[in-house]
Order: sequence, then C-alpha cells, then structure tokens
Amino acid sequence: MLNGKILGLTGLMIGLGILVAACNPVSRQANGDHCRAVKHKSNPYMVCTFSAARDDIRLFFAGTDGEPYLQFDTLAGEVEAEGKTLVFAMNGGMYHDDRRPVGYLRDANGDTASVNTNDGPGNFHMKPNGVFWLKDGKAGVSESEAYLALDPDPDFATQSGPMLVIDDEIHPSINADGTSRKRRNGVGVSRNGETVYFAISDVPVTFHDFASLFRDKLNAPNALFLDGQVSRIYAPAIGRDEQGLDMGPIVGVVE
Repeated sequence: MLNGKILGLTGLMIGLGILVAACNPVSRQANGDHCRAVKHKSNPYMVCTFSAARDDIRLFFAGTDGEPYLQFDTLAGEVEAEGKTLVFAMNGGMYHDDRRPVGYLRDANGDTASVNTNDGPGNFHMKPNGVFWLKDGKAGVSESEAYLALDPDPDFATQSGPMLVIDDEIHPSINADGTSRKRRNGVGVSRNGETVYFAISDVPVTFHDFASLFRDKLNAPNALFLDGQVSRIYAPAIGRDEQGLDMGPIVGVVE
C-alpha cells in the first residue's frame, strides 16, 4: 500500500512538472536545451533563454589578430580551439560595410567604439536606442543616455537600436499599424536582471509584433532590437546553423 502511495505521488509530481513546462513557453526541456519554439500573434519565433549568472554570455567581434569573425563557424572554431563549445549565437548589433559596429561594443579585446548618441538615418538612430550589457552575473538593457549615466563598466556590451520595450512600454515610434515585415532578432532581460531572452522570428514580422513578443509573452520590461532582414541564429542543439552574409558583432554563449 505504501509503495502504491509513493508511486501515485510520483506520478502526480511528474504530471505537475509537465503542466508547468507546457504553460511556460521558455522553460527548459528535460534534455537541457535552452531554445524553444514560441508562437505569438500567429507568428513563429525561436526564443533562447540563458542565465546571466550561470551561463557564459559574451559579445564577439574580432580575434586577437584583429580580424572580424564574420561567420558563426569561424567563431565556433576559435572557441573550440580554446577547449570550449559555442552553444548559441546570433548577430549582435548593427554594423557598417566594413563590418565594424555602428555603436558601442565591448568584447574580450576591450572597446571597439564609444556609445553613439548621434542623430542619423535608419533603425539604429530611431531614438531612443540602447545598450545590452553584462556585468558580474547580471544583465541589463538600458537606453543609451541612461546607460551613459549609469556607467556600469560592463564585462560585455553592445549598442543597437531602436529600443523595442522601455519600462514595459513599446517604443513610442513603433506603430501598431505598421506594415513593414522583416525577419528580426533582439534581446530582452527579466526584471531582476538574471534571465536573458534572445529571440528571432522565423518569418517576416512587423516591428510592433516583435516588440510585443518581449513585453507580452516574455514579460521583459526592457528589450533591444539587434537587427533585421540579415538576422540569423546558431544553435546546434536544435539543428540551427544559419548561413548568410558576413556579420559584424556576434552575441554568443560558451560552455
């Protein structure tokens, strides 16, 4: 009888675990994968979730020789040469024709550029833009001017634009009725700065739909647009190693 009660309790706990996982679109699967297929407003996304404290999240641009990595496979090969594994990556910010970042970037080699608060054309200059940064096991997404005031001296950081979500509100210049659709990728951070959400759309989506993914689905109070149209992802655990044009900054996770 006791064994029957134990088995019944075990079955109940397993069932509750399955229910919790089903209700949380970004919870980890039993095999430890970080990435999840998520549907929002009928559009499919891939969301990869990491811990700022436990996972080794980095920004990459160039090797010690000063040459940009340009492709996921080049970066993965260098990480492997260090005896580690690149488990995730996506393009990590906008770049010029020579692949140098448009805005601020701090990688393992130091600062490539300073925070760019200039006016100009394109999504990067759709104020406010912002900075995704990592410091001592915490992460943040801050408006560029707020980031300068905060001056966190981060371990890693990248600037891009526009901000998608600012203190739980979608960027005021992102029109809910906008019709431009592109493949897009971005990053959001949980309220306590402990969880980082990297998202990429698997179909062309509007800016507003993409921003609302972070606010309404992922509950990220602040989120930053990383790029559009050229967006792609590297996540070998789920069979994703997307090829394309050479990139500038890359955000990745190393194990």
